[in-house]
Amino acid sequence: MKIMHSIAIAAAAASISFALGGVAQAQELKRTGLVQSDISVPGKEALQVRVDFPPKAASINHKHPGEEIAYVLKGALEYTLEGQKPVTLKAGEALFIPAGVAHIATNVGDGEASELATYIVAKDTPLAAPVK
Repeated sequence: MKIMHSIAIAAAAASISFALGGVAQAQELKRTGLVQSDISVPGKEALQVRVDFPPKAASINHKHPGEEIAYVLKGALEYTLEGQKPVTLKAGEALFIPAGVAHIATNVGDGEASELATYIVAKDTPLAAPVK
């Protein structure tokens, strides 16, 4: 299935970043592909991924080839977007992340946290790219 290929690329990027000194917790994140579909905009597709963060886990610093809407399902996540002050979201809150903006998501709550990430991205392009 194509969505699993895109998620595998993102996971590989996290592993590469870890090997190069990235955030160790990035390997602990669990990504579950939910939807992948062509949309009415030529060359673009929509993807939805559930991301589960163990306590204190963080993503690597990364960017996407399109927009992301992050919706917190459970817990509290701090989002640090390039050039902006960090913002903490709790369950039921959402954040828009513009295309190509480097960002990190960190679980700042006491327990597990989860987000629903919705992407509108270029087709046949890796979903995420690590940023140093």
